[in-house]
Amino acid sequence: MRLRRPLMALFSMALLCSVGFSAASVQARSLVLAIQGEPETGFDPIMGWGRYGHPLFQSTLLRFDPQMNLQGDLATSWVLSDDRLVWRITLRDDAVFSDGTPLTAEDVVFTFNTARDADGLADVKALKQARVVNDHTVELVLNKPRITFLNELVSLGIVPKATYGQGYARHPVGSGPFQMVEWREGAQLVVKPNPYWYGQSIPFERVTFVFGGEQTGLTLARTGQAQMVAVPPAQADQPPEGMHLLSVKSVDNRGIAFPVVPAEGQTTVSGAPIGNRVTADRAIRVAVNQGLDRDALVQLALNGHGRPALGPVDGLPWNNPQAHQVSYDPDAARKTLNAAGWVDQDGDGIRERDGVKARFKLYYAAADSTRQALALGAAQQLALIGIQVEPVGASWNEIKHYMHQSPVVMGWGALSAGEMRNLYSGATAGQGYFNTGFYQNAEVDQHMAQAEAAASYEDSLAQWQAAQWDGHTGFGVKGDAPWAWMVNLQHTYWVSDCLETGPLQIHPHGHGFPITHDLPSWRWTCEP
Repeated sequence: MRLRRPLMALFSMALLCSVGFSAASVQARSLVLAIQGEPETGFDPIMGWGRYGHPLFQSTLLRFDPQMNLQGDLATSWVLSDDRLVWRITLRDDAVFSDGTPLTAEDVVFTFNTARDADGLADVKALKQARVVNDHTVELVLNKPRITFLNELVSLGIVPKATYGQGYARHPVGSGPFQMVEWREGAQLVVKPNPYWYGQSIPFERVTFVFGGEQTGLTLARTGQAQMVAVPPAQADQPPEGMHLLSVKSVDNRGIAFPVVPAEGQTTVSGAPIGNRVTADRAIRVAVNQGLDRDALVQLALNGHGRPALGPVDGLPWNNPQAHQVSYDPDAARKTLNAAGWVDQDGDGIRERDGVKARFKLYYAAADSTRQALALGAAQQLALIGIQVEPVGASWNEIKHYMHQSPVVMGWGALSAGEMRNLYSGATAGQGYFNTGFYQNAEVDQHMAQAEAAASYEDSLAQWQAAQWDGHTGFGVKGDAPWAWMVNLQHTYWVSDCLETGPLQIHPHGHGFPITHDLPSWRWTCEP
């Protein structure tokens, strides 16, 4: 139902008042952002805040620039020992928490050791011990070589040892560019520049993040009361007057995770069934990859705001394009199935082999319209090659029970090569939402182990690429094909014509506020 214009205006003004801003204060170089991503568990890096974007309140040891080059943040130098087990980090001496207390090596050591022992999303289990060398030098000692531990240096925000404790997630103190003014959960977050931050001057008096769903953001944008709004792809191409569309490339991907082991009555400890006698056949998985028209799926599910996905790390330095070369080719899919003995024996349009029909359920999160569209589109396309797919919308609790038995439309995407280890390592088989299909390949595991043991990030790339395809095996489509990747999303925003964001980093998965990675460098270009 459409609101009449007077009512819409009243609603917008009421909402703007609720976040504590008038039109005059917006013109005084304060920002209102409706970009979603409110964290359910608060702003505690130890529990995972900042993993999919800059932590906003906290500083990290390292950071990526928009071109994915590593730079120091708190760290002025970082050196890995010859045995690949010790990172020695030298810290800047001018970092101060937003409560006015200096940040020292003790805070860094406390943060890493606490994250190691916490049951959070920060992946610090490889850490044996963080230890103080002196006030501005720390050593991070690993249990075994793991080059992707670099990602924790990039993503784990440092918290103050003296005041960290219960309640921190809702009242964070950090040495990053912003400090919290107010957080009303489900409504708004207000931040202001941290006066102690060591970075450049921030040209915004305050920044308000408005929550409340897509319609709230669209209303604020259309009434000129927000300067940036995350918009769904279906509406992205009609920005209101005074705003323009900003599409940000991402590795926020969606794909079909296949069970790759046969159904033999096995279950998980919780009783969830394992295995699928159809998708356990590599020929089925390869044919699905060949039978998906990814360009059509981009148009159908993303309104064109995305790109086909051929692997989990498309466009990142550790991607191997040779592993994933697959184009829409239904004839090739039919040949793949024919060669494997999957034929339509009774003329019903569904292939079968040894009395088993080539059909399976495809689960997706019922509340996610994009995943629904992808599941429906895939079902239509795969019917043309004789595979019957039944899309099933369900809650995540239900999906969790069936995801080892039936294919699922999943979403991932991180700016770390460790994402491949999470999804394809035999060690992660059946662990949470990682490797739900129980995929395992000893040679793939060996390549990833060699990558983790590399002397540097650059030296690790060849082995990460070999894990995808080394000429005779890998987890890519040319190899075992335990996934059929479908699309990479573009993150779409309406942005004020007066707001200059500058170069933007490729986005990871959409949790958190990835668009704010370089917020301190944004500029307001119009006169107040």
